[in-house]
Amino acid sequence: MTIHQIRNATIIIESEGNFILVDPLLGKSKTFIPLTLFRFKPRRNPLVDLPLESEKLLQRIDYCLITHLHPDHIDAVGIEFLRRRKIPVLCGKNHAHQLKKWGLNVLQAIDYWEAISFLKGKLTATPAVHGYGWVRKPMGHVYGFVWQSSDDESVYISADTIYTDDVKKVLATYTPDVSVLACGSAQFDFGRPLLMTMDDIVKFIRDAPGKVLANHMEAINHCPTTRLELKQRLEKEGLLHKTFIPADGERIEVVKPLHESKI
Repeated sequence: MTIHQIRNATIIIESEGNFILVDPLLGKSKTFIPLTLFRFKPRRNPLVDLPLESEKLLQRIDYCLITHLHPDHIDAVGIEFLRRRKIPVLCGKNHAHQLKKWGLNVLQAIDYWEAISFLKGKLTATPAVHGYGWVRKPMGHVYGFVWQSSDDESVYISADTIYTDDVKKVLATYTPDVSVLACGSAQFDFGRPLLMTMDDIVKFIRDAPGKVLANHMEAINHCPTTRLELKQRLEKEGLLHKTFIPADGERIEVVKPLHESKI
């Protein structure tokens, strides 16, 4: 299994000849408004363009997983890409209606903890909570996914979430080979963080049975945590060896038993 880091939470999972796109934020840089005006510098989003390597990969997409409908996870260009190519989409149960209204080819909608057959393996939807305190309610439904492929490799896409008992249960129950974790510590101008704090990122990585791929950084203006800051904290905690912190356009090879990144 290979995971290609595209930008923000957008990744492409390559396995057994299939290419699975996750959360397609595909527009050019500076095409939508800042998500914070006061707490962090009010820059237009996305902050960076897609890496050059992504163009060829996007031509090979077979399926798409969508964790939720926020504009930093699926934008107008991503919607048009999926619609024009009629790419089969898998999503959470609460998102299917809106995706169909956008004209997308919804193959299957999955409820929390439901498992379906997918590409000779199994895909399970898992709960995610998008923020601490009152902010979680207006952020709406978010779904993580665990994909256990037919060749006994597994990936956990935790999605935009804080560290909950359900997230900890996923790590313990499914023992994913690699967990994709949103590490940007996003915040709006008001309210508590929308993603895991640095302390909870450390707890997640410590509890993870396999490696962790850290993303959702340096692409959206309400995400202050940088790759360098994360690396320095994980070095201090003795956890850097468990973590991939890929640049946009970088790819990670996930093998059993796990080895260091082959890039």
